[in-house]
Amino acid sequence: MERRRRVTGEAPTEKRILLASLSAMVAESVTFPIDLTKTRMQLHGSGSGSSHRVGAIGVVSEIMKQEGMMGFYKGLSPAIIRHLFYTPIRIIGYENLKGFIVRSEANNGESLPLATKALLGGVSGVMAQVVASPADLVKVRMQADGRLVSQGLKPRYSGPVEAFTKILQSEGVKGLWKGVVPNIQRAFLVNMGELACYDHAKHFVIDKKISGGDNIYAHTLASIMSGLASTTLSCPADVVKTRMMNQGEKGVYRSSYDCLVKTVRFEGVRALWKGFLPTWGRLGPWQFVFWVSYEKFRQLAGLSSF
Repeated sequence: MERRRRVTGEAPTEKRILLASLSAMVAESVTFPIDLTKTRMQLHGSGSGSSHRVGAIGVVSEIMKQEGMMGFYKGLSPAIIRHLFYTPIRIIGYENLKGFIVRSEANNGESLPLATKALLGGVSGVMAQVVASPADLVKVRMQADGRLVSQGLKPRYSGPVEAFTKILQSEGVKGLWKGVVPNIQRAFLVNMGELACYDHAKHFVIDKKISGGDNIYAHTLASIMSGLASTTLSCPADVVKTRMMNQGEKGVYRSSYDCLVKTVRFEGVRALWKGFLPTWGRLGPWQFVFWVSYEKFRQLAGLSSF
């Protein structure tokens, strides 16, 4: 059994879940301030009819001035909780789906086409996001609360438990999955770009002997390429998702399509890529920290490479 796992690239599921969760927690903690900046940028002008653009530097200065350093970690706890579900499901799901297809096709270890990897990555992301959507909702609401504090208003929630409870009481169980449609759309695009691109790019770099083997250089180059691909694909869905999840019981947008139309109508097409640089600035480091950590943890645990 152990020999078969090494040959097919499989590893004990419980170990992979633990290592994926641990790596995600490290990556999320390191890059969370960038995610907060991106979210605040995307919410500027939301539903107001204003086309006023606020850059990343302006948002960072505003947070520092009005909330201090701790303001950059508003919503960190639900973000980590989300990744305890989201990341293991998508990573292990992708590995298992790929392994299933490889075995069923009996392709003698040949790499799957990029299009197939992209589809598997997208499907894995959708499954993970459906499960993790409530935690993602709480994270976005708590990140957005910082703007209320900066305007001298009382925040809606004092912590993740209160946020979860109030949303459940005022909006019902369905309210916990508000924005789930744009959320899974984004998850499909992000994971289609991230998982497929990282997997394909890493093996390309290794096969072409660019990095000198399966090492940190290969992981770094692959994570940079996957970060750019996933950001470009997912940013419009990310903007729509953030705005849909931030609105309360009486929302500005009736649906994700309505949000998309109003955003373009009031703010222009470029608004769909609001927060692109901080999104890329986060996904790049996030993927670098995650993949380097995950690959290293797997090596230390005696498991095969991703």
